Amino acid sequence: MKKTCKTPFIVVITLLIYLVSFPSTLSAQRELKTINDGWRFIKQDIPQSSDANFSDKQWEHVSIPHTWNSDAYVDKQYYRGIGWYRKNLYLSDEYKDKQVFIRFEAANTVASVYVNGSFVGEHKGGYTSFTFDITPYCLIGKDNQIAVKVDNSLTDVPPVSGDFTIFGGIYRDVWLITTPKQHFDLADFGSNGVYIDTKDVSELRASYTIRGNVKNDESQSKKIEVTYTIKDPQGKIAKTDKNTITIQPNSKNSFSYTGKIDNPQLWSPEHPNLYAVETSIYDPKTKQVLDKVNNNTGFRWYRFDGKEGFFLNGKPYKLNGVCRHQDQKPIGNALSDEMHRRDMQMIKDMGVNFIRISHYPQDDAILEQCDKLGLLTWEEIPVIDIVAEDKDFTANCENMLREMIRQHYNHTSVIMWGYMNEILLMTQRKYQGDALKAPTDRALTLANHLEKVLKEEDLYRPSTMAFHGSDSYNKAGFNDIVDVIGWNLYQGWYSDDFTGFERFLRDQQAKHPDNPKIVSEYGAGSDKRIHSLTPQRFDFSIEYQQEYIEHYLPVIEKEKYISGATYWNFIDFGSAARDESMPRINNKGLVYSDRTPKDVYFLFKSFYRKDIPVIHIASHDWQNRTGITRTGEPCMQPVKVYSNMDEVELFQNGKSLGIKKCDNRTATWSVPFTDGEHFFTAKGVFEGKPIETGLTISFNSVPEVLNNQNLEKLELAINAGSTSFFTSSESNLTWVPDKEYKPGSWGFIGGKTAETVAQIMGTADNPLYQSLRESPDQYRFDVPAGRYEVELSFSDIFLPKEKVAYDLSENSQKAVSNENVFDIVINGKVVESKVNPARNVGFYGVDKKRFIVEVSEQNYIEIKLISLSGKSFINALKVRKL
Repeated sequence: MKKTCKTPFIVVITLLIYLVSFPSTLSAQRELKTINDGWRFIKQDIPQSSDANFSDKQWEHVSIPHTWNSDAYVDKQYYRGIGWYRKNLYLSDEYKDKQVFIRFEAANTVASVYVNGSFVGEHKGGYTSFTFDITPYCLIGKDNQIAVKVDNSLTDVPPVSGDFTIFGGIYRDVWLITTPKQHFDLADFGSNGVYIDTKDVSELRASYTIRGNVKNDESQSKKIEVTYTIKDPQGKIAKTDKNTITIQPNSKNSFSYTGKIDNPQLWSPEHPNLYAVETSIYDPKTKQVLDKVNNNTGFRWYRFDGKEGFFLNGKPYKLNGVCRHQDQKPIGNALSDEMHRRDMQMIKDMGVNFIRISHYPQDDAILEQCDKLGLLTWEEIPVIDIVAEDKDFTANCENMLREMIRQHYNHTSVIMWGYMNEILLMTQRKYQGDALKAPTDRALTLANHLEKVLKEEDLYRPSTMAFHGSDSYNKAGFNDIVDVIGWNLYQGWYSDDFTGFERFLRDQQAKHPDNPKIVSEYGAGSDKRIHSLTPQRFDFSIEYQQEYIEHYLPVIEKEKYISGATYWNFIDFGSAARDESMPRINNKGLVYSDRTPKDVYFLFKSFYRKDIPVIHIASHDWQNRTGITRTGEPCMQPVKVYSNMDEVELFQNGKSLGIKKCDNRTATWSVPFTDGEHFFTAKGVFEGKPIETGLTISFNSVPEVLNNQNLEKLELAINAGSTSFFTSSESNLTWVPDKEYKPGSWGFIGGKTAETVAQIMGTADNPLYQSLRESPDQYRFDVPAGRYEVELSFSDIFLPKEKVAYDLSENSQKAVSNENVFDIVINGKVVESKVNPARNVGFYGVDKKRFIVEVSEQNYIEIKLISLSGKSFINALKVRKL
């Protein structure tokens, strides 16, 4: 008799029972997917672009994230205007009877959205998310045309000013979201509709509240269950509960649940313990999951104290941080989530525990990583420099503040909200005397209003704003409005010397001891092409930035009342208004725009990392060195090591240069360099284990005394009026610092120096021409007989340019009353008469001239600039034996 198997039948029965019990559970839930690809784009305003039948076949194919402002890295007057995006989106029959939403994580600055030719809505603000319900406009089972007009021109939307580029475009992800007719409220200022409050937290217990709104888009009332599941950091269920609510037709209803966790695993940068919170909507009849939102939360408590600083989970805790802009050359602000996560990991690896997300809300990927990695966060909206007089400005600021808080409310890492940065900076530039009162009062009125809004939105987090280094904020009363005062301080960069930093802080503490204080910005610019053995303020040398930070970090560490500090900035970022050594870039970063760390990155790491060994030879930014040498003698130059070890030994080509204590996490050796490559090894001991690192430095000597032998391969290039070495990124030629002539050598005789931070036009070697020697008696080169090529470069920088808000430097140029005209005389012969660089190439242009010079028995080249009108000057010289 043939046997039959009953097992498959049992399986089928079981499956049927499951399907009856939980019908269409997965298909009924919220579904999310990006719609980043397949967009068309044009950078101009074509009003007909919103029409469903408009032809965009000639438009550019783009994917999101996207910006149209790659021009901002080369053009100060980059495109500020309108761009259009269009996308065809097919919606199958599966979308029938569902709510369809489109969510933009950000579009800069004002976005107008159309679906199938119908206007859906407008969003003002380029740094917060927005979601539109497009259900009424969608065609199910057909193609749908989405059109978006984006405008980044100056409007009544903040920022109206700022030291960063306003990159236009849809530069963060775009999502298509579908839900059943009952769902969490997605129209709540761009949030996910669920909020988690953590309060009364201690090591023994923590209270929490889960709250929000549920929407019913059906034409009949609906009873639903809201369920809450909390899992601990190990994934075990810690709490579950539910409540039942009834929602009227086409309306919404609120829900709230409060619970407690005993012995919570506290969140901190060292232990970023996160609890998973799942909030779901069920149909109580069918047991069907209608919608579900997942959040993370952590339990911590903290406070700011004017005298004692910051406390986290009951213990003193210094906030060691950085500020972070969101762009990367050449793609602007159109970064992927992976790139954002990379930045946060680099910041965490540096040992930082705090980040100022400046000057605007940033990608959700940033906040997610701050929670997971353990980075305490200050987030802010971009009300910067000045308050606009436009009647809609206040409303737009308020809306942006509410959006930021609601969208990022559940992020444990966020410990304070900010809403103004240096709000009197441009105000005080634009208005003086009695005229200053009205705009100051306008700023105060807005600050008081935003403070009220902030407290309405969040009862638990403190408020903050950042002041530039002026006591006018206290005199006006801004310090009485916010909970925590941020000071943007640049003593030793924009003004006076390093020690002005601690003097200012101590003065503020004496006058306002109860105001909690953070150093919200400090920094100095650096350019990898510029190096100096005698670094000076505002020279943009790598070495000056190092000295600046080496001074600031121990002051911040020592002053107990300072809650913390955030270095400005983590990256070299886009700032189209800037000139300086790298036009269109603010180069104060600890990493370059491509995220290669500068040497000072490792100084921070040496200060902040206690758990791992840090030892870094701080010459990665200067691996190809040049120096001026005497015949037969090495060139002595410093080599620095950053380390968190007590002492380090440095070796050059296998020979020990000695052991040095790491005072201020730094040890420096005076090293003898000769032509060729030198391999350096730095060795130390960390927790009983030997640690070492290595680096090869190449050295090229420039002789102080010129002879036939060393002139064979030499291009003697002089950076006139400068104390810095400059290496061209185009030719790799190094221009050595200007030096005074000594008999038997070469250099200048007489004259004085002048410099500018304005852009030099038509060259990538900007720093070379930003300094000059004015009215020199002569330049002299003692050389053997022969035939020489002499190149002289001139850039007339004596026409002042208007300062912009960010430029706090004390340097200034006075206009000349006459044109600068002079003769060039070489070895007593006028080789060119009536040279007028400004007339020839324009002010801030480069006028290069080459001459062939025969040297006979006189054995020198003597260059004189004879003034005929105004000033004579020279920016760069080069001598080469033919």
